[in-house]
Amino acid sequence: MLRGLYDWTMGLAGHRHALPALAVVAFIESSLFPIPPDILIIPMVLAARPRAWRIAAVATAASVLGGLLGYAIGAGLYETVGRPVLEFYGYGAKFEEFRGAYNDWGAWIVAGAGFTPFPYKVITIASGVTGLNLAVFMLASLVSRGARFFLLAALLWYFGPPVRRFIEANLPLLATLFFVLLFGGFLAIRYLF
Repeated sequence: MLRGLYDWTMGLAGHRHALPALAVVAFIESSLFPIPPDILIIPMVLAARPRAWRIAAVATAASVLGGLLGYAIGAGLYETVGRPVLEFYGYGAKFEEFRGAYNDWGAWIVAGAGFTPFPYKVITIASGVTGLNLAVFMLASLVSRGARFFLLAALLWYFGPPVRRFIEANLPLLATLFFVLLFGGFLAIRYLF
């Protein structure tokens, strides 16, 4: 079954609608969706290595634009829902301290989350909640998401055929590892923040 899903994904990766699908996934992953766009980038680059740079550019642009949606969600919902709840429980002042610390380190926090497997959507929403400077947010997002997706594309472009053989030979192990890391990221959010 896993092999059939892999073959299906590789077939879709070369489809003429693959780039728009990647753009949609990268956009919604930045604010709502739990699955990172890397899951599409990898088969797309392996299926069409000459398009690696275009694939990375589409993922970067869509992800940063999706980050704006996450920022807007954080900014809009905090005033209507978040602030009254915090004030009701007496945490309004503590949140203001958190907001100051977040804004002091915001560029680094956004850049770290944008480049690593940490769920980027958490940071996009937190940036809106804390009112992180929008230009700082956008620049950190563009640099980190671009670095992540272009590095991935470059590695896949350069090492394409051996990587594809490795993935195909170790598909069950890699699928398990992916879901463990995804679940671990959500656990980290829950227990560290």
